[in-house]
Amino acid sequence: MILYGHPLSGNTHKVRLLLSALNLRYDERTVDVPSGAHKQPQFLSLNPRGQVPVLVDGDQKLHDAQAILVYLARKYDPSGRFLPVAAQELASVVGWLSFAANEIQNGAQLSRMHVLLGVPIAVERTHAVTRESLALLDAHLAARSFLELERPTIADLACFPCVALVPEGKISLDQYPHVQAWVERVQKLPFYVGMAGIEARA
Repeated sequence: MILYGHPLSGNTHKVRLLLSALNLRYDERTVDVPSGAHKQPQFLSLNPRGQVPVLVDGDQKLHDAQAILVYLARKYDPSGRFLPVAAQELASVVGWLSFAANEIQNGAQLSRMHVLLGVPIAVERTHAVTRESLALLDAHLAARSFLELERPTIADLACFPCVALVPEGKISLDQYPHVQAWVERVQKLPFYVGMAGIEARA
């Protein structure tokens, strides 16, 4: 199994977390995103979208972090611990995958990419999306330990890295105590693996 990603990529880190949780062995290969390697023909043959992460599992080539989480959880976690089978529970988890790909990606992640890589954004609008999504998360987590089912699922793994990395986008988590507590809770999970920008916030 090969994971193509980048050390700064929160989306890559989602996959690392689940690979660790499932105790799966893999090789990681760094794609030099800042230099544009993700837009070169060699990488585009793996992912025509030109984005990391990409997971190669035998003959399977998978892209999109959320899709990779679903694939790994369904294939390698038959118990349904990280991706439940029952319809209502499954829907509750999948809803957060959409949240990660929409609100978090278009708020927290873009804010961070603007600071780190100079990605052009509408700063006020993007920061507003970030704060709105953090407020929603904070309210949801006020009475919960994890996003759904009172256990870690791929809902948490999909949302966690880019939320924990929010300070790199020059937005503080100080106003969101339940989000901060959840970040710390995820960091204490036995399968947790660190990422430089996340550990720097401690």
